Amino acid sequence: MRMSSCCGPSRDTASTVDAAASPRPRAPEAATAVLRSRRDPARGTVPVPAGAFWMGGDDPDAFLDDGEGPVRRVEVGEFRIDATAVTNARFAAFVKATGHVTTAEQLGWSYVFHLLLHPDARRHVQDAHVPGAEWWLAVDGATWRAPGGPGSDIGDLGNHPVVHVSWHDAVAYAAWSGQRLPTEAEWEKAARGGLERATYPWGDELTPRGRHRCNIWQGRFPDRNTVDDGWLGTAPVKSFAGNGLGVHETSGNVWEWVADWWSVDHHVPESEETRRDPQGPVSGIARVQRGGSYLCHVSYCNRYRVAARTANTPDSTTGHAGFRCVTDV
Repeated sequence: MRMSSCCGPSRDTASTVDAAASPRPRAPEAATAVLRSRRDPARGTVPVPAGAFWMGGDDPDAFLDDGEGPVRRVEVGEFRIDATAVTNARFAAFVKATGHVTTAEQLGWSYVFHLLLHPDARRHVQDAHVPGAEWWLAVDGATWRAPGGPGSDIGDLGNHPVVHVSWHDAVAYAAWSGQRLPTEAEWEKAARGGLERATYPWGDELTPRGRHRCNIWQGRFPDRNTVDDGWLGTAPVKSFAGNGLGVHETSGNVWEWVADWWSVDHHVPESEETRRDPQGPVSGIARVQRGGSYLCHVSYCNRYRVAARTANTPDSTTGHAGFRCVTDV
């Protein structure tokens, strides 16, 4: 499966990676689901009231082939959502408590954006390439603990979103924390922050009064980032103001896994299933990701709009994808 190059390559994208030589990732250990965090699952979350909202997009910037439309009225029940993406510090607590081994650690490699590769990791770059997106490097030893590959660490990145995590890793963390991944509809309702049909979580202007409101690419992609917003890679959570509900960084920074299987047309027909607490298709080959990342740029991939969407295979891991969780009420 191949998605837009800015959105992230899947594990079967790199043209010369020997998939047969890589072990299949194990399902999360049963103990992971049994062990629960002592942390209150509502801690760090904000309430999202029940009600209807306009979901999707059909403006001139929309990627219609991604299934952003039609704009539709969707009812969602009450829930609470993490105010931020799950951080390295929170994920480290999960790993310490459960012994969870991530997909990237099991398989031995993950994708790193070329400008974020640690100098010591150059000799660990596989002889593989992503067609049309050679800025993605398959790096042996790149994991959530070493986001730039061997030689890098998360020593000063505790408050940054965890990356190099698969959908399976996100589900395992959510089970431990007493939460779950949001549905795509829940994620979008929370991301909109109460605004109706706005382009971004804060309105329709990307940089109101000249101020950056999200962490995306500035400059000439993929070789020059002017870092006008302050960050080349991930930014610490709460680097930018929250939306009307107090939810931070739902545009840019990192793509976020959600629960739904990917489809571009499952949601099109009007029905109870697609308009009231929709759960998405019952099966598929890829899971939805929302929000865009620090690699998105208006010149080729403005998927930091709140209606934008992409997907990746559940075992795929990259240096620009993380997640946040929701809590039932």
